[in-house]
Amino acid sequence: MGAEPCFQEAFSISGGDFTNAGEVSSRVKKILQELGVDNKIIRRVTIATYEAEMNVVWYARKGTLTLSVTPDLLRISVQDEGEGIADIELAMREGYSTASPEIREMGFGAGMGLPNIKKNSDEFHVSSVVGQGTNLDIVIRRQ
Repeated sequence: MGAEPCFQEAFSISGGDFTNAGEVSSRVKKILQELGVDNKIIRRVTIATYEAEMNVVWYARKGTLTLSVTPDLLRISVQDEGEGIADIELAMREGYSTASPEIREMGFGAGMGLPNIKKNSDEFHVSSVVGQGTNLDIVIRRQ
């Protein structure tokens, strides 16, 4: 990552907890505002963290989102314990979704989560093991 983080915090996400879905991304946004991060960067981080958080809520038993802030960049790391992604290349296509009817009834599951994370990241890496979980590594440069 380069420089040591000047701020780092980990947040727990509970799978299936639709009541609190979005709380972590809201907390991240507030922290970044308090740290004086540029609003354009905050917007990108908020979109990426929201999409990642919602994927944990929908598809995993639980997960952890870790925010690390350095003078040069923001790194968001998300690890979940869930069903995993069988075909990452397919999952990265806009419009592809494995969302359940319940998720679709709530107005989600359009297949834009991972593509939106990628669009709002300077670097984005996904790794996954079916039946175990998924790891996301998201980097957004501050300049």
